[in-house]
Amino acid sequence: MFHPGGLFYTGDAHAAQGDGEISGTAIETANTAILQFILHKGKTLSAPRVETATHYIAIGLDPDLDNAMQMAYDQTVEWLAELKGFDSATTTPLASIGIDYRITQIVDGTKGVHAMIPKKLFVDRPDDYWYRP
Repeated sequence: MFHPGGLFYTGDAHAAQGDGEISGTAIETANTAILQFILHKGKTLSAPRVETATHYIAIGLDPDLDNAMQMAYDQTVEWLAELKGFDSATTTPLASIGIDYRITQIVDGTKGVHAMIPKKLFVDRPDDYWYRP
């Protein structure tokens, strides 16, 4: 459902699909979601961010897959700097050796890459994940 100014869209739900959706074919399913939005006042983000119990996920979206990858990398570096105060001399090697980059989709005009940043990389970070089932 669309709401003016909502700035959020869930897309279609898939019961199964591999990384990198290459066609419009997946196992479609009904979607019931409970979402919680947390407003971080004074914080400006240049791209969507996702957090799960095990990962921070930086997103790169662009019609060009190379640009989407660059955006995912840039978002990763930005997030690592915010989380740990790392400079580029630290974030660049970490982004290469400790982060998995996955193709989100190539099926339509927007190509997607998501960077899977494992929380286990941060041994001294408190477990402050907001949701516990």
